[in-house]
Amino acid sequence: MMLKECQGALEDLDKADVLEPKNALTLKNRGNVKRMLKEYQGALEDLDKADVIEPNNAFTLRTRGDVKYMLKEYQGALKDLDKADVLEPNNAFTLRNRVNVKMMLKEYQGALEDLVKADVLEPKNALTLKNRGNVKRMLKEYQGALKDLDKADVLEPNNALTLKIRGDVKRILREYQRALEDLDKANVLEPNNAFTMRTRGDVKYMLKEYQGALKDLDKADVLEPNNALTLKNRGDVKRMLDDYRGALEDLDKANVIELNNALTLKIRGDVKRILR
Repeated sequence: MMLKECQGALEDLDKADVLEPKNALTLKNRGNVKRMLKEYQGALEDLDKADVIEPNNAFTLRTRGDVKYMLKEYQGALKDLDKADVLEPNNAFTLRNRVNVKMMLKEYQGALEDLVKADVLEPKNALTLKNRGNVKRMLKEYQGALKDLDKADVLEPNNALTLKIRGDVKRILREYQRALEDLDKANVLEPNNAFTMRTRGDVKYMLKEYQGALKDLDKADVLEPNNALTLKNRGDVKRMLDDYRGALEDLDKANVIELNNALTLKIRGDVKRILR
């Protein structure tokens, strides 16, 4: 629904609510429109009212679950989406939204199960495939992840999310040049993304392009300060560029944020050795 249509729908639903208050259909529809308009708190209020008037409605629960996800109320979102799935099983919207929640809760295996179901219900859906590719990446099923992301890229070319995730998978598989191609494209489509910058910085490091790596990691640190991985990687790059004091500063910060990371300690130990 377009923004103008959503605004018009909201005006009509506001009038309907005045003429016939406490109507569950009006409230759940208005909650859905507010969700589309990103008025999440107002959407939640309407959906809560609708749930009191008409409990256990799959549409209300499914929509409210998505709203709670946007408000970062992940446990509440999962509870609503689980109920919606019981009331109306095998709904692709419910499954995809529950995947988002489970990803935030790091329940990757459960997310994968939902995505497999969603793919059966709605085959060749680019969103399902790129999400499944991302989940498989988190589960270290890299070849399966690459396969799903390749399919997503065919169905929906030039999607920044697909490209940056696939770039990371190729990095892990040590396909550095191909990873760099994906990350370069992702950066054109969605500039100044911390994940893209951090991942591309690591790829450039592996390709021994240290100045380019440092530039990307500096950007990543500005966009997302105090990230232990960014600091660790930048510390390693500075070590390769003989900036040992700068490297030590980054590695000390990384060790405070993520205590006793083996790689951080190993690199820092080498830097301290050089600095005597």
